[in-house]
Amino acid sequence: MDIKALIAAYFDAFNAGQTDRMLDLLHDEIEHHVNEGQIRKGKKLFAEFNAHMTECYRENLTDMVIFANDAGDRAAAEYVVNGTYLKTDEGLPPASGQTYRLPAGSFFTIQGGKISRVTTYYNLGEWTRQIST
Repeated sequence: MDIKALIAAYFDAFNAGQTDRMLDLLHDEIEHHVNEGQIRKGKKLFAEFNAHMTECYRENLTDMVIFANDAGDRAAAEYVVNGTYLKTDEGLPPASGQTYRLPAGSFFTIQGGKISRVTTYYNLGEWTRQIST
């Protein structure tokens, strides 16, 4: 699969809420670097993270632009997160169905045709401001 198509398939699965389909696109030794959090290693921890996120948030990513290097081993995506805060996440403000919209970006490493690293960044302060007003 072409690297841009791989990343597009990953985000299509995300938007469809299909974690199993996302897992199929990941290398067994996936490293998941999340904004303001610890690195999670392996598909099991990635799946647990997604289950938690699905419980607390409903998100749809739009305005997607995907970039890839010529070697086919690195990619990036810029997009807008459109979300609803469904359930209070530990250490964060209380949830009451607040909506938010903010830019974000993800960076990828590809090994053997699978995603072996996902690093995601967004402005946590801006997210907090939006759900607190």
